[in-house]
Amino acid sequence: MTMNTIAVPTRREAQPSVAGVFGYAAAHIHRAAAAVWPDQSVYLECHVPSVTGYVQRARIGDRLLYAKTSLLGVSLVSLLRGACGTWSTVLEAQREYENRSDGLLNREAAQLRLLAEMGGPTACPLAGLRTGVIFTEPVPGPTLGELLLERPGDTAVLLDRTFVELRALHRPGAARQLAAVGVIEERSITGTFLRKFNGLLGTLYMDQLGVSRREAEQRQEMLQLVHRSVGRLRRLRMRLPSADGTSLAYGDLKPEHVVFPDGIDGRPVFLDPGLLRASRMVDIAKLVSRTVLTLAARRPRAPAVHQVLYGLDAFVKSQVPMLSGRERNLWLANLMMLWLMDTVNIMTTYLSAPLALPLPRAGAALIDRAVPVFSMVESASADLEGGTAVHGTWDGALDAALAVVS
Repeated sequence: MTMNTIAVPTRREAQPSVAGVFGYAAAHIHRAAAAVWPDQSVYLECHVPSVTGYVQRARIGDRLLYAKTSLLGVSLVSLLRGACGTWSTVLEAQREYENRSDGLLNREAAQLRLLAEMGGPTACPLAGLRTGVIFTEPVPGPTLGELLLERPGDTAVLLDRTFVELRALHRPGAARQLAAVGVIEERSITGTFLRKFNGLLGTLYMDQLGVSRREAEQRQEMLQLVHRSVGRLRRLRMRLPSADGTSLAYGDLKPEHVVFPDGIDGRPVFLDPGLLRASRMVDIAKLVSRTVLTLAARRPRAPAVHQVLYGLDAFVKSQVPMLSGRERNLWLANLMMLWLMDTVNIMTTYLSAPLALPLPRAGAALIDRAVPVFSMVESASADLEGGTAVHGTWDGALDAALAVVS
């Protein structure tokens, strides 16, 4: 077996460091791969930037796989901020966590098996699982995010094809197929929001956003927008019905997690499931949120932006259930609240990441767009809370999204 050199720090830092965490995670992935495929050479080709788990592209013999590990089931950003204690405390807890059957990646592997048994939606194949490391097969082809930028006029068609594949999850009663211990609540929009912005700790968290990444003047403007937006969204959460249901949501439905191996005319394949018991509204909201943020990060030409947002509008309106007028308005208001919550969730994660942590390309770009993005959230949440007609609020939010991207 060939092993590439990995430097694992021997000194125990008071708080987890990027070097310490990455060294530990890479060595752990290497050991797990060697245990699963003892007769194969193991080479870790490159790190894949992420704010959630540690991901490596690995060559096992002649196979190219993606390997992911998680420390204590929390995001890398939370871990590096010291949310789980000192590095020595984390290492001690991690040894126990890796042997738990309900660990995050054990649940993700179980979900990939369930999706394969259900016959759809098609997800990336599970290649192996060992002591808190999951190995999956790569899925070649353009992602939904790439196709939206290349074929903006086909936005509504692409989104509709994505959701057609998810019908088996979104039908009533589908939640019975997933055992309670198999749910990945860590991908819940409202659950994440309420954990992040809870009481005094939530206030302190907000006050530290962007300390090392934004200039003082811009940072103060951003913090005011964040505080106002979070306050409104918390109040809206108390007023609006929850998105619980008897169906399943894919959970981590982002444009980069939907791949079209056979191009726009083929069926999509899904990456990184985060199944949870929830209405399909959760999937719609996350896809709206991340599509707008993709545009904000990539800044395509104006005609393409208009086409994508027009297609997004058409798709969402086609998904509104056949309900009475008041119930339709509540549904759309709840969808918007989830959209805005998810945007706050991921933006604050990027802004709280230490400088040494490599960010995904979109994350780095969005930090520079923080004030316009939070201005969109602030204005849309104000309209929602103020009782503006919901369809007018939706149209206003799309106008605000256009301003962010432009």
